[in-house]
Amino acid sequence: MEHTKQSDRTPHTIYSIFFNASLASHFWGYLDLSKLFEFNQTAFVSLTALMSVVTILKAILFYFIIKIFHDKKLDFSNPFNPGLGNYIYKIAYCTLGIGLFSKWGGDLSNWITSQQISVPPIQELKMGGADVWLLMTFIIFVFAFIFKKGIELQSENDLTV
Repeated sequence: MEHTKQSDRTPHTIYSIFFNASLASHFWGYLDLSKLFEFNQTAFVSLTALMSVVTILKAILFYFIIKIFHDKKLDFSNPFNPGLGNYIYKIAYCTLGIGLFSKWGGDLSNWITSQQISVPPIQELKMGGADVWLLMTFIIFVFAFIFKKGIELQSENDLTV
């Protein structure tokens, strides 16, 4: 079977539940979630949904970063512009979502493992590093607040000139 693309996750989950349960043993980059599927289909759906949400949020984060450069929001002659400030807030909220959903997925994976069901490590599930994502969120929010203050000071400066 070919390597499954990241975007095919949800259809394979639904197909595994309703049509072919054996697909749970070799999908999503050959992750074997068949034991989880046999143990509890709700936990299977929850884990695969969390994996999908984290992947989608990572794609959206990448999109926002590319969009900053594509829309030319990064202007060194006028660094504190509202457009860049909005993108920084969007990036911060996106990293917060990645961190929270990764933490939730990690907790679910730990619970599943405590039930003596083998699941791949959290890094293979692409939900590792929740603490790093949450730390990055904090740092990006600090930058966002600095940018917000810089935008306010720059607009006051523009009004006084």
